[in-house]
Amino acid sequence: MDMARVNYSKKFEGDTFARGKVNEISISPKHSIEIAAFINHKRISEAIAYLNEVIALKKAIPFKRFNRNVAHKRSLHGIWDAGRYPVKASKVYIRLLESVKKNAEYLGLDVEKLEIVHVSANRGRAQKSFFPRAMGRATPKVHETVNIEIVAREVS
Repeated sequence: MDMARVNYSKKFEGDTFARGKVNEISISPKHSIEIAAFINHKRISEAIAYLNEVIALKKAIPFKRFNRNVAHKRSLHGIWDAGRYPVKASKVYIRLLESVKKNAEYLGLDVEKLEIVHVSANRGRAQKSFFPRAMGRATPKVHETVNIEIVAREVS
């Protein structure tokens, strides 16, 4: 029997790292990859505050990789032009960042000094099924999932 992969994509040695991971969550892979690129190398409190603004539709996430036919957003003035408000993915990221904070607190790290040093969002397993249509036909549909991992370090 095959077991699921539970290791992180990078090795981090030391006592100043806090980690968090979620596997096969049902969100958009493109949205999660763009959020991961945006929050990398930010403080955890800044990232959570920004993602709360995204959920409130006040600030947008800049789409730098998957930006074909993506409209420009005023809230990104000076950062980038194209952007979106990925609310569902932002909620998952906030929950994961809160988990990283709790893990850091358990390890005895200062939560206010945590900086994200590694964020990885990869496509997970795709679940294939069929959508029944009229007159005996069927349309295939693919349900996409995402694996996300975050590693934060205490900085001085």
